Amino acid sequence: MSRFTSAFRSLFSILFSGELPEDIAAEFGYIKRKSEPAGPPVELPKPSDGALQILGILQRDSRLIDFLMEDISSYADDQIGAAVRTLHDDCARTLTRHVNLTPIIDGVEGTFQKLDGSKAPDPNRIKLIGNVPANGKVPGGTLRHRGWIASSVNLPPLGKQDPAAIAPAELEVG
Repeated sequence: MSRFTSAFRSLFSILFSGELPEDIAAEFGYIKRKSEPAGPPVELPKPSDGALQILGILQRDSRLIDFLMEDISSYADDQIGAAVRTLHDDCARTLTRHVNLTPIIDGVEGTFQKLDGSKAPDPNRIKLIGNVPANGKVPGGTLRHRGWIASSVNLPPLGKQDPAAIAPAELEVG
């Protein structure tokens, strides 16, 4: 079959049926994919599901959201400080149980840190602040924040729970 005829048939077949004719697909080495067996659609987790899940875990273990959503203006500073100390300990313990965090630059804040000056650092890992040259290449600078990177995340499976329901309401009956 001539290429002109194949092109003409392919064009109209795709326009009207949405498919390439089998003989032309075979002629040009295209293999038609077999359709997947129909079954229930699999709902893939969204990136936000994990974020909401960690919020739910922090709420469950330390009541973080309750604390953040409460109006604390009527409390004395020493009352807030006492509550924050417990909250800090509970949140830190929960976070380290589920996420392994390591510093991006393992140095002392306030000290000079040398960088590879031949190339600009990865902006996802190192944010240059201050008098930054246009090309972003710097030999180093004063470390203002070490940064954090998650080297592993260990969250329990979501199961059938609604990830948007961070914490269920509690209603005492009777």
